[in-house]
Amino acid sequence: MKLGQIQDVKVKMEVVLGGAEYTVAEVAGIGEGTIIELNTLAGEPVELRAGGERIALGEVVVIDESFGIRVTSIDGGDKRQGS
Repeated sequence: MKLGQIQDVKVKMEVVLGGAEYTVAEVAGIGEGTIIELNTLAGEPVELRAGGERIALGEVVVIDESFGIRVTSIDGGDKRQGS
């Protein structure tokens, strides 16, 4: 496979804002309007993941009426570039 073909492969990107741990009973009780408290403080970096692996950290920004992520640090950038 040529390098150009690999670079055209699509990878699922995700942003992880935080997490929480609940019992099965608590999860079963979640309904519309329920607020889930995350283990992340406001203003802390969010994780940017590609293919399920963390590749960077960033901060949430608003662009017009959409959310975006401003990348603040890259995880192992030299490895991903093939160096």
